[in-house]
Amino acid sequence: MDECSPMPTPLPLQLHKVPHQEELFANPTYFRSLAGKLQYLTLTRPDLQFSVNFVCQKMHQPTVSDYNLLKRILRYVKGTLSMGIHFSKHSDFQLRVYTEKDPAFSLRAYSDSDWGGCKDTRRSTGGYCTFLGTNLISWSSKKQPTVSRSSTEAEYRSLSETAQEMTWICHLLRELGIPLPVTPELYGDNLSSVYLTANPAFHARSKHFEFDYHYVRERVALGSLVVKHIPAHQQIVDIFTKSLPYEAFCNLRFKLGVDLPPTPRLRGSTRPLLQNDITPASGPATETKVLGQNTLKPKPFKFKTETTTSSSQRSSSMFLQKRQRK
Repeated sequence: MDECSPMPTPLPLQLHKVPHQEELFANPTYFRSLAGKLQYLTLTRPDLQFSVNFVCQKMHQPTVSDYNLLKRILRYVKGTLSMGIHFSKHSDFQLRVYTEKDPAFSLRAYSDSDWGGCKDTRRSTGGYCTFLGTNLISWSSKKQPTVSRSSTEAEYRSLSETAQEMTWICHLLRELGIPLPVTPELYGDNLSSVYLTANPAFHARSKHFEFDYHYVRERVALGSLVVKHIPAHQQIVDIFTKSLPYEAFCNLRFKLGVDLPPTPRLRGSTRPLLQNDITPASGPATETKVLGQNTLKPKPFKFKTETTTSSSQRSSSMFLQKRQRK
């Protein structure tokens, strides 16, 4: 893998069409070792969260296709070795694309889920990411424990799990003495699940939900959380729930704050020029001492004048010399 060519994305778009899905991998211990090491890389690389989670689900009985996907992730990592999360000291809040103005210090999260993404168990994959200001502080991509009968149920479960994460972060900030000036906001792209958090409508379709998934409704009723709808094309958590094409993947990766390090300056630190720093271009400088300080004094040039005579002057001078001889 040292001389392998890098890949633009961690996983292909059509995961179910990868060849050799029925052939078992000969060395499953080696597969588990590589997949386990990649889990540590997800602590600083959220763009690898979904792909590593997908590969780790195949640890019990890996196939040759799973091993090929694992090597593809390694090839993607090789091409993005210098990337990492950027934390901004001065948050400008320009990544948020809503009409209302942001406060100077806010907590917001995005939640999303697919529906029956796993072809074997038909369970959905839920994910979320939490921002403090414009800095990403937590993220997750995990398969849900039970099968969802509708996309609303899958999205509602993901909202509840994200609400639990936000409650823990609020308690942590309160213990650190960091107050939140506004109520934390949670964004989801499923309109029915957003309505369920504020109003227990559609009781016939939601009565089979587990009780713990109504946690987000309780937090909204207490006023400690605000759930809002976001358009699907502005959802950041798509990178945690599915495999994406190159352009969409790079766009969401940049919104998460994963990027190349800034280019260092070649000139170094800049400072205003002083009078002694300016040397005239008339000639070389000589060092002199004035009032105990070293200053630069230009050394004057001595220009040499050359006499040039034209051809008419030379001919007249030769004529005069001949007359004098006569």
